[in-house]
Amino acid sequence: MPKKRIVVLTGAGISAESGLKTFRDSDGLWEGYNIEDVATPRAWKKNPQLVLDFYNMHRKNVADAKPNAAHFGLAELEKDFDVTIITQNIDDLHERAGSTNVIHLHGEIFKMCSEKNKNIVQEIRKDIHLGDLAEDGEQYRPFIVWFEESVPKIEEAIPVISDADIFVVVGTSLVVYPAAGLVNYAGWEIPKFIIDKKIPYTSSVKNLSAIEKPATEGVGDLKKILYAG
Repeated sequence: MPKKRIVVLTGAGISAESGLKTFRDSDGLWEGYNIEDVATPRAWKKNPQLVLDFYNMHRKNVADAKPNAAHFGLAELEKDFDVTIITQNIDDLHERAGSTNVIHLHGEIFKMCSEKNKNIVQEIRKDIHLGDLAEDGEQYRPFIVWFEESVPKIEEAIPVISDADIFVVVGTSLVVYPAAGLVNYAGWEIPKFIIDKKIPYTSSVKNLSAIEKPATEGVGDLKKILYAG
């Protein structure tokens, strides 16, 4: 008998419990920086050194962080389910916890790409410096989808969600787009779960169960429900 397909959409709330700050925590500041100054194409054109400094710092923070019980709990589901993680997060905590099928909507902190061609990608564990050039002769930039940029991985995520038997949202609200729109691609008849500390009004989503808890606790509750079913 084939395994049931679970698709999990994760957001900043799951990584926050590993000590990684989210830009929603404090008035649009992320690690003390204004989003417009470090996470837009305009910021890169205006002050690439500041942008590199920010992501170099964040890369160190991610390297120091460790997966938490929510990451491990989702990875453990692979024993009995066909699991795909679709994450808005740029860290690698899902992979380090053992998840083997992860789609990163917003890029990855441990990769860099040519500023002119995002298909030229290299792994990076240290700092990116001005003057670090890709094979096309262009400056390397963080392999991150910034605000005001398109999210190409959405096209990869949509058919995966459409094929799900169970859809789960962890650590993000269903009000932030474009990722929030992904729930609309899940079959109306399938069970859906949302796990977050604060869950906004979501009555328009059919068959939705809300688990209003931090990710580390909520994923534990989800596992009990899935295995009881």
